[in-house]
Amino acid sequence: MNESIDELTVQYEEDGKTVLKELDKVILSKGAWTTILFRYQEWRPQVDDFGPDKYTIRRYKKVGGEYRMQSKFTISSADQARKIIDALERWMGERESE
Repeated sequence: MNESIDELTVQYEEDGKTVLKELDKVILSKGAWTTILFRYQEWRPQVDDFGPDKYTIRRYKKVGGEYRMQSKFTISSADQARKIIDALERWMGERESE
């Protein structure tokens, strides 16, 4: 049960082995609707190690005292993350110069 924001995670185990390892999380918004940005790595059995950092934004809704995931967006590469950062910085810069 996920009754608090602190309990929300992308960490996942299968057969006692961590297959998604959460590295960090940033809470973007709190309340009945909560948005969290997670940084994580996936286990790659072919190389017996975790892969590169990935990022996912997940949106949760509190229903009956429990948070339930409603939607998610996975940023699958450093290149895609950089493009998102660049676009947001450009848009924020345009807004500040108005």
